[in-house]
Amino acid sequence: MILLDSSVWIEYLAGGAKAARLESFLDRPQDILTPTVVLYEVYKKLKREKGEEAAVTAVAQLTRTRIISLDEHDALCAADISLEYDIPMADAMVAAAARTFGARVLTMDADFAKIPWAEAL
Repeated sequence: MILLDSSVWIEYLAGGAKAARLESFLDRPQDILTPTVVLYEVYKKLKREKGEEAAVTAVAQLTRTRIISLDEHDALCAADISLEYDIPMADAMVAAAARTFGARVLTMDADFAKIPWAEAL
């Protein structure tokens, strides 16, 4: 099970330099976790930079994965992760979701460098 951070989705959906390399991770969307905070971040960034149509198209692709909501346990876990690794709230929420589900985070965000269950792409 993997969790693609917002940075990975945005790189892929915006056709960034590493987009072709990222396609291999999308072969099995049922094995990809997407926390609602990632859905939020991707939609917001793409809507602001590419327009509503691109943002809605992105949401359609993300919803092929396993969307997970964060509960009170995840919120407290995220707070602990944020304090322990000194990372921002959204990144801590992503890290907490991955920890809860035993997934590894694939990311292009330097904030995850301190997280043992995260892998930079």
